[in-house]
Amino acid sequence: MTAWQQLARGLADEVEADGATAWRDALESVPRHVFVPRFYVQHADGGWTETTSRDDGWMTAVYRDRPLVTELATTPEGHRVTVSSSTKPGLMVRMLEALDLHAGHRVLEIGTGTGYNAALLAHRLGSEQVFSVDIGASLVNAARARLTGLGLAPTLAATHGADGWPQHAPFDRIIATCSLPQVPWAWAEQVSEGGRVLVDLKPSVHAGNLVSLTRHADRLEGRFLPRWAGFMAIRDEDSAPETLVPAVDLDEGTRSATRLDPLPWSSLVPWFLAQAALPGEVAFGYRGDKAVFSTNDGSWASIGLKPDDTGEREVRQGGPVRIWDAFEAAQRTWDELGRPNWDRLGLTVTPDGRHRVWLDAPASGIGWDLR
Repeated sequence: MTAWQQLARGLADEVEADGATAWRDALESVPRHVFVPRFYVQHADGGWTETTSRDDGWMTAVYRDRPLVTELATTPEGHRVTVSSSTKPGLMVRMLEALDLHAGHRVLEIGTGTGYNAALLAHRLGSEQVFSVDIGASLVNAARARLTGLGLAPTLAATHGADGWPQHAPFDRIIATCSLPQVPWAWAEQVSEGGRVLVDLKPSVHAGNLVSLTRHADRLEGRFLPRWAGFMAIRDEDSAPETLVPAVDLDEGTRSATRLDPLPWSSLVPWFLAQAALPGEVAFGYRGDKAVFSTNDGSWASIGLKPDDTGEREVRQGGPVRIWDAFEAAQRTWDELGRPNWDRLGLTVTPDGRHRVWLDAPASGIGWDLR
């Protein structure tokens, strides 16, 4: 047994101990290090350190059950940002298990990245059953070369994942390894009835989770997975994503106080439910000792990061919608409902674009319409 095979067996042991077992053979057989020739680690000051196959500890790090940043890009403002990563293997396997894959299934992956997930799929199902797209042309080319070197040949293309891949439809499964603010109906049209779509739905940063949807004749419908996970947002262009910085005057607006954590993703379900009352994607940033949120319609809120002696933080809000009030209202509703976790929430998507989140069952009468 080679060094990488021993490490891969250890990785499989680690993933299996966390409850995922069906993909052990793929984890042991597919060399992750081939797909991660380098990775980057960010430091507290914002800088990055690169580790490559020439560095001690590289291979050992690659076979740990953790995500690895594999591609950076520079924004027009000069910031280096992540544009691709190798997902934590344990999360990959949990998602693949949630897909309930069987021999003969045709799978479309949205977000090729390094190609490692496509390799796991091809190992299990056969290359001819696996299709994968990514907006990054260089990522797709590198993934194809790595896969070819291992004798694997899934069909890859550099294209926008929200469009799916109608030329190769229908698929039995679609899996997205990036987050999206809405589930594209184009995917529903490309999945056979009874098929599944697994996607990280996030209308705003951290506001959402993985949801497994079944294709019915008139809708996609299913439940959120019980454990929270997060992926990088889908990109519209093969370039560094735009840096969203709230541009508001924090000396204006109305004043109030809150006892809630100023970072609402510390309370993930209410933050997600609050999106139903907010006018589109919420941008987030820091301004000194304040957390600042804003939306494209001019709504904004700033919350002090440090509480005063009574445990309260100052809140200022302005614009058409009071963002922080919407979050506090969602928090109260969540408390009144008994603080349901993700596994009690479900989603129905219809051809008109409606995204209806429901509690316990579609007909329960308790739900939220995402905007």
